[in-house]
Amino acid sequence: MRAAVLDGSSLYALDAALIHDLQPDLVITQDLCHVCAVSSEDVTRVRSLDADVLALDPRTLAEVAESVRVVARRLGVEGRGDAVAGEMEARIAATAAAVAGAAPVRVFVAEWLDPPFAAGHWLPEMVSAAGGRDVLGRAGEPSFPTTWDEVFAAAPDVIVAAACGFDAGRIAVEAAAMEFPCRTVAVDANAHYSRPAPRLAEGVEQLAFLLHPDLAPGPGLPAIELARAWTR
Repeated sequence: MRAAVLDGSSLYALDAALIHDLQPDLVITQDLCHVCAVSSEDVTRVRSLDADVLALDPRTLAEVAESVRVVARRLGVEGRGDAVAGEMEARIAATAAAVAGAAPVRVFVAEWLDPPFAAGHWLPEMVSAAGGRDVLGRAGEPSFPTTWDEVFAAAPDVIVAAACGFDAGRIAVEAAAMEFPCRTVAVDANAHYSRPAPRLAEGVEQLAFLLHPDLAPGPGLPAIELARAWTR
């Protein structure tokens, strides 16, 4: 994947004939990450595509909510978009209020494990709303590679293993041979962390429960406790 991205090759092959047969009025895509999903550049390679192309590239929680409203306006259902985005915002605000008085927990969110990637975009905001502080993440910016030595030096209290596109079970398998210096929990990143969608609110609720179980109720989402001890 790294080689393809570096030389400008696409990781995806679009079935142009099928797309033409479907006759879409609107194609929704993204340019935020050429690894995660089809980009608008990939779509425009489909010759004579008679459809509007809408690229959504939110980088913050507020922009994720706005992207819902943008899609709804384009589809002529503005009220529905406002309702969905408003519910997402309200749930995040309620969670933040529930843990507002607690001391922030030091957190490292691993968007990849080997090498470890420090979190970017909306994930550090999610940690903050849940009553934590991401020790390496950069809100609104792309995730970036680091090393486990740097992670350990940052002294997190909790590591949230949220490998981009993986569910909790897959992450646990990938991390089976790894050892960690503190409590480490694998979560369903694909459903509640990696994708810029309203279900990020559920991810915030889960994070708050993992960090402050006495203040935030458990949302019942998948989470797998991984090994804690690591000897240098």
